[in-house]
Amino acid sequence: MKLREVAVDQIVQRCRLEMFDYQIDPYTGCEHRCRYCYTLNGYDVQEYGEIRTSKNLEQQLAEELSKLEPQTIYIGMDTDPYQPCERTHQQTRKILSFLARCHFSASILTKSDLIIRDRDLLTTMLEPQAGVSIAFHNEQLRKIFEPDAPANEKRVNALRKLKEASIETYTLITPVMPFITEIEKIIEIVSPYSDAIWIYRLEIRSTDEKNWQNLRRLIDNNFPDLASRFTEVVFSPDHDYWKETRGKLQEMNDKYQFNLKIEL
Repeated sequence: MKLREVAVDQIVQRCRLEMFDYQIDPYTGCEHRCRYCYTLNGYDVQEYGEIRTSKNLEQQLAEELSKLEPQTIYIGMDTDPYQPCERTHQQTRKILSFLARCHFSASILTKSDLIIRDRDLLTTMLEPQAGVSIAFHNEQLRKIFEPDAPANEKRVNALRKLKEASIETYTLITPVMPFITEIEKIIEIVSPYSDAIWIYRLEIRSTDEKNWQNLRRLIDNNFPDLASRFTEVVFSPDHDYWKETRGKLQEMNDKYQFNLKIEL
C-alpha cells in the first residue's frame, strides 16, 4: 500500500470519547480494512489507493501541544496506529516519543502486536493505557470479517506482554455482532491480561453505508440462516437480544468481577 505524506491542518483533534479531551490519529486510512469498520464510510484506502500521514509531524505537534496542559491523549480512534506501514514509517512511535518528552500520557488501541515494540516509551509515561480490539473468539470467524488484521493469538500475546510491563491494559470486544460474537468466550480468553473489558455493539446508521453493504454480503454468503434476524437486531437498539445480553454480562461481572464496561 502506498503511503503519502501530506500537509494536515491539525493533528491533535477533539476526542469523541467522554474519557478523553483529545485524540491523535497517526494515519488517515487503515490497511486492515476490517469489513465492518465505520471509517470505510469516509476514507477507504482501497478507493483512494494510499495511506496518508502528516509530513510536518513533530513541528506541528510541538505547536499544538504547547497550547495544552499535559494529559492523556487517545490514539487509535479512526485508524489503527500499528497497521503494517507503521513498521517502517514509525509515525506512531514518533508521536509517543514526543508525548513522553512533553509529559503527556497516552491511551492507545490497536489490533496489532506491533504495539509491544513501544513498551519502552509507554513505561516512561504517567499511567499509560494500552488495549486491543477483539470481536471474534476464533480464527475462522476473524478471517471472514478481518482478513487483513493480525491473528487474535497475537493480540492476546501483546496484552500479556503489556501487562507484564506493568502497563494498564484493556480489551474492546467490538463490534458485538448478533448471534456471531461469543462475548463470554472472548472474556475468558482476555480477562487474565485485561484490567478492564469494554463491550460495544455493532452500530450501523443506514443501509446505504459501505460497511453495512460489506457486512450484508458476508452474512448472506456465510450465515444465510441468520440474515433476517441479524438485520433486525442490528437496526433495533432496544431489541430483546441486547437486553438479554446485557443482563447475562452483568450477572457474569457481578460473579467474577471482570471489570466489564457494558455499552450494548
